[in-house]
Amino acid sequence: MAYNIVLIEPEIPTNTGNIGRLSLASGANLHLVKPFGFEITDARLKRAGLDYWQHLSVYIYENIEEFYEKNLAKKMVYLSSHGTKTYDKIPYEDDLFLVFGKESVGLPKEITIKYPDQLYTIPMFSEHIRSLNLANAVSIVVFEGIRQLKS
Repeated sequence: MAYNIVLIEPEIPTNTGNIGRLSLASGANLHLVKPFGFEITDARLKRAGLDYWQHLSVYIYENIEEFYEKNLAKKMVYLSSHGTKTYDKIPYEDDLFLVFGKESVGLPKEITIKYPDQLYTIPMFSEHIRSLNLANAVSIVVFEGIRQLKS
């Protein structure tokens, strides 16, 4: 069983490093879509991923168009605070692409408009917060998928 974690235009190297570590721990592939808010050689990225980075299955795309061209026939779900269905309702299956937006603004509006039926959210119970940390959100969704497929 392997999921595909997709980060569209990640901005914070430590989040991406932590998600890389999570990818390896969960057996997931990591897909990174440029532009990044950091250099891929950033020491903070490597430090957050510790010495595991070289063991990851990482795919890097120059832009969102290249990502879609190379993964045209793949099943994808999108995570957004604008989703109306919760992450535990995702139809988890092997090779599913779990797509997350950048830390500051989330997914591009074109994606949320184009794929409303594939849009999921993680519920939050306070009006004082607008989103979760990206690495935490990815962890929640990936391990829910593992839990469901292992049940």
